[in-house]
Amino acid sequence: MIPWVQLDCAKTPDGRQELRLKRRGSEFSIMLGTNELMNSRLSGSEEALAKLSCRKIASHRQPRILIGGLGMGFTLRAALAELGGDAQIVVAELVPAVVAWARGPMAEMFGGCLDDPRVTVEETDVGQLIRSQASGYDAILLDVDNGPEGIVHKSNDALYSLQGLAAARTALKPGGVLAVWSQGSDSGFARRLKQAGFAVEEVNTRANGKRGARHVIWIATNGSRP
Repeated sequence: MIPWVQLDCAKTPDGRQELRLKRRGSEFSIMLGTNELMNSRLSGSEEALAKLSCRKIASHRQPRILIGGLGMGFTLRAALAELGGDAQIVVAELVPAVVAWARGPMAEMFGGCLDDPRVTVEETDVGQLIRSQASGYDAILLDVDNGPEGIVHKSNDALYSLQGLAAARTALKPGGVLAVWSQGSDSGFARRLKQAGFAVEEVNTRANGKRGARHVIWIATNGSRP
């Protein structure tokens, strides 16, 4: 069997933990300690995050999308495939090394999508972008950490609090969508989405098509378009 080789590492934003990029042949893995955060063979649920969201806003003209978390680019590439040439996609990635990996060791897998004219990458906290403007986005897609129960960066919890969800709703245009990827179900989070004023749909999906680990995507809609 081909052994795993560590290509690089980077500290998490709080400086307490370490992300590691590993490769085995053509397969990549991003690890946090003994936890595998993502693997290049398992893209199904991240792609579903983009597809479900973009189809909800298919009637929107010149849609503007915010993606929280670059990862291995699964959500970004799926969104680009769904959206037309008039779309704008902002990707917020808090760890600069992840962006460097996308342009470096994983560049072939990313297929130049970071250079698509529709894409802007911001090396910043997605929460800051959410709070920076009102009615700025048609969709906000959060693939941050492992979902509402984060393990990489505790400040991510603020995104999923009632206050954070209210800020996301303010940042969305009427008829906009907040879509959240999670490793598993969370009844408390679903309840907070409703308390924040969203109409909520919970979708079960798989990490790899019809196989692999079960993941959850919440599709939360911000009212209707005028």
